Amino acid sequence: MTGADAALVAMLLALFGGILSGIPAMLAIAGVPLVSALIASTMGVFDLQFLTFFPARVWGIMSNTLLMAVPLFVLMGVLLERSGLAQRMLDVLSRLVRGSPRGIALAVLAFSTLIAASTGIIGATVVMLVLIALPAMTEAGIDKRLAAGVICASGTLGQIIPPSILLVLLGDQIGSTYLEAQQAAGNFAPDPVSVGDLFAGALLPGLVLVSLYAVFIAIMLRPARGPVPVEGAPVTARLLVFTFLPPIALIVAVLGSILAGIATTTEAAGLGAVGALLLAASGKAGRAGRALVAAAALGAVVLIALRLADVAGPVAVIAALLVGIGTLAGGVTLFRGGILAGAVDETVKITGMVFGIVVAASLLSLVFRGFGGDERVADLIAAMPGGTASALALVLAIVFLLGFILEAIEIIYIVVPLLGPPILGTDISPVWFGVLLAMNLQTSFLTPPFGFALFYFRSAAPRSISTTDIYVGVAPFVGLQILAMALLIAVPELATWLPDLMFR
Repeated sequence: MTGADAALVAMLLALFGGILSGIPAMLAIAGVPLVSALIASTMGVFDLQFLTFFPARVWGIMSNTLLMAVPLFVLMGVLLERSGLAQRMLDVLSRLVRGSPRGIALAVLAFSTLIAASTGIIGATVVMLVLIALPAMTEAGIDKRLAAGVICASGTLGQIIPPSILLVLLGDQIGSTYLEAQQAAGNFAPDPVSVGDLFAGALLPGLVLVSLYAVFIAIMLRPARGPVPVEGAPVTARLLVFTFLPPIALIVAVLGSILAGIATTTEAAGLGAVGALLLAASGKAGRAGRALVAAAALGAVVLIALRLADVAGPVAVIAALLVGIGTLAGGVTLFRGGILAGAVDETVKITGMVFGIVVAASLLSLVFRGFGGDERVADLIAAMPGGTASALALVLAIVFLLGFILEAIEIIYIVVPLLGPPILGTDISPVWFGVLLAMNLQTSFLTPPFGFALFYFRSAAPRSISTTDIYVGVAPFVGLQILAMALLIAVPELATWLPDLMFR
């Protein structure tokens, strides 16, 4: 082992030690490589000239228009959560199924699938489900272990159901790493990989996973023999439409505009943030305020239609003015209600954490390459028996284990640049690889004893549900996750068919 190899190993060990010590992940990810580089330079095994590339890397990150979608998607999810819309949706679903245990559990799954497409943040989703769904499930007579399993599994769907913040970040890293790896392999004109590719690729595997959950719940819970009395007025068609149509329309507009190619990911994220603001304001405003919000929504629909028809003119200007006036009115309403300030504060905190990790991971990647780590990884994977298949299995195993101790964002920006190039330099589909990584992370976050979803559930659940109850409850869902991953590995077309159909 050379001096550079020893320094590289020491840096990686110190990195994980720093992360596990409890200090902010951003400081550990940036500080350990920097200190390691300075110490190694005094030993003559690291050239500090590598660090001169860091400012250019930071500039590249901050000028990346794709990453502008992150705070917009975060704001979209936070507004939907803080406005009480999620609470109303689950309440209506509970009354719709009349308290049936099977109906309640399936309603929570359906609600989680819908809200996952809006938030994409595991911690927020799991805690929200514990607070608003767990009481309804236990009152319906659902076993506490099964209830814990349903909530933890449903809360992780935001990792794989698009539009997802994780898929945006993963798309950014997969796209740049794939381009670099293919050029290094001699392919100077590879097909670019976009976030839209990953959104389309994750759609079918995500629905397959939700279907597996639904079948398991239907088998485990018997339907109610008759209507079970529940509190609240009966659910009317009007209530159902006004509760679910707006958020479904918003998600379809955001995802559809990306998949149809009429908006970039960042533009669609802006649409989602404005739409979430209008939805949140519509429930808080008076009659005049709701009229302005409705006018803004109509203007947005007109703008999308004009964009599809590739037409501009006075109508587009009027529609844009309606959107602007309605959004301003909605913002004032939410500000007066104390919702907007809290939502913006939460968005800034989450976005700051994300970008801090992205910048710190860029420094880690630079120092890793300065030690020759990229060459060591490539040599290790090339020497493995079984070729690409065993290399892929190794990467998935590492990602799975890291999911016990690191957040998804940290894993994406550490693992993909460091271990991804040898895989992405082959003929493996980068979309399939990205979706497989996302589903693997989701499985890791759900697996006892260290899955993050379990910790989030434990932090908000009552003491009557023990840690053992949580572990036993999630075990079948972990098995379903593994089954879904096996299906994705056996049938890569689950992830590649839709992107090829829409974009190739």
